[in-house]
Amino acid sequence: MTTIFDMPIAILGLQILIGLQNGAFYALLSLGLAVIFGMMNVINFAHGAQYMLGAFLAYILLSWLGLGYWWALLLVPLLVGIFGLAVERLFLRHLYHLDHLYGLLLTFGLVLIVEGVMVDMFGASGLPYSKPDLLQGAERIPLSWVTGNERDIMMMPVYRLWVIAASIVVCLIVWFAIEKTRLGSYLRAATENPTLVRAFGINVPIMVMLTYGFGVALAGFAGVLAAGLQAVTPHMGSSLIIVVFAVVVIGGMGSIMGSILTGFVLGLIEAVVKIAYPEATNIVIFVIMICVLLVRPAGLFGREA
Repeated sequence: MTTIFDMPIAILGLQILIGLQNGAFYALLSLGLAVIFGMMNVINFAHGAQYMLGAFLAYILLSWLGLGYWWALLLVPLLVGIFGLAVERLFLRHLYHLDHLYGLLLTFGLVLIVEGVMVDMFGASGLPYSKPDLLQGAERIPLSWVTGNERDIMMMPVYRLWVIAASIVVCLIVWFAIEKTRLGSYLRAATENPTLVRAFGINVPIMVMLTYGFGVALAGFAGVLAAGLQAVTPHMGSSLIIVVFAVVVIGGMGSIMGSILTGFVLGLIEAVVKIAYPEATNIVIFVIMICVLLVRPAGLFGREA
């Protein structure tokens, strides 16, 4: 069995890069879920479908309108966010006084509808999406400072580095906006005591609607990033969303920084396990989730009820 110590440093570094890349998607998607649950107490099972919708919109903008990757990064989160606003206004706002299960069932039904429409329009096979020229190729990173051999280098794909960097920047901006700004304090206050916030003249229903739209827009942004890494398929969010829910549970439901840190750390753990014991790669996150729930049911960064 290959171990971490037997593996060449260049391959190990690339594997860690892949772990960070996966962690970037875990962080972005769990951050959107944490924003929606923390501010609205809605379990948004449709988050994976909205992530997939972001990837398809990027493909549509390129194939039908000739708008490339950079335009997609700007427009797709906005379009997916508008879709989220419509979902909140038409459906979710009628369920806030009911049990969380109703929101979960509604968003699960939305997943089936969105995926069915995409399969009918584009088929079930994957569609290619080309990366921009600026993000093509790989960077040569010398490893002589580790191995002492000047010939040792590691090739780092530029696009994977971009995905990690963009995810970190977006996650930190969202955390700062919610935790350190006046608008974020209004959002948190509206969650804790909406009646008091209304007394100050703040339109709570509009804030709730915009919160859901913003969380969904994060999923759309992640979908654009993913389109440059994998084939765009109607079911690309279905397998990922279960892992993302596990990340949210481990970090703590509603915890912004918990979702970010847990996403990246679990991506790295998954990469290391894939080297040491590949058979456990698909279950390691769920094993960690069970252990965390046994010790701390609220999650690592969550607040006890």
